[in-house]
Amino acid sequence: MTSTHLAGLQARPDSSRRAVELAVVDSVLEGFGPEMYLGFAFYRPDGGCNLWNAWTDGGEQLGDQVDGRALAAGLDAADWLHIGDRHSTVTHRGRIRVEAYPLRPILADVQAGERSPDERRAGLRRVIDCAAARTGQTARPGLPRWLGFGPTLLDRKGVSA
Repeated sequence: MTSTHLAGLQARPDSSRRAVELAVVDSVLEGFGPEMYLGFAFYRPDGGCNLWNAWTDGGEQLGDQVDGRALAAGLDAADWLHIGDRHSTVTHRGRIRVEAYPLRPILADVQAGERSPDERRAGLRRVIDCAAARTGQTARPGLPRWLGFGPTLLDRKGVSA
């Protein structure tokens, strides 16, 4: 049996949607092996979205280890996208999007010094600049930090990248 660590929403007796989402997350996690990070997006009919982070056995610790090494190596958001895309599996279950990341191969890429290609890095910079311009903001120089696969980074609230 796979145990999980969930971050995001917690089931409460007064919140049937949250209870249903928690049950879905638990049932999906049962289909994955250890040392996995899974990101869930529950798309609502009103156009909103509820996000959950979850880990299978050993995933929290390994995700934090990956993040610590990535940050120490100076990896950024472009590297996070590139490395994550190399190993992720994305599935849909109706209005639910599930992204599954095996953390061992991600750790191996981080340790091997895998980096985002320059053209992808430049593309991300253009997206950030465009978003800043559309919202009347000034984009920070450089790229945001590594986003994270472990709960220490992903569970942080109100921390700017």
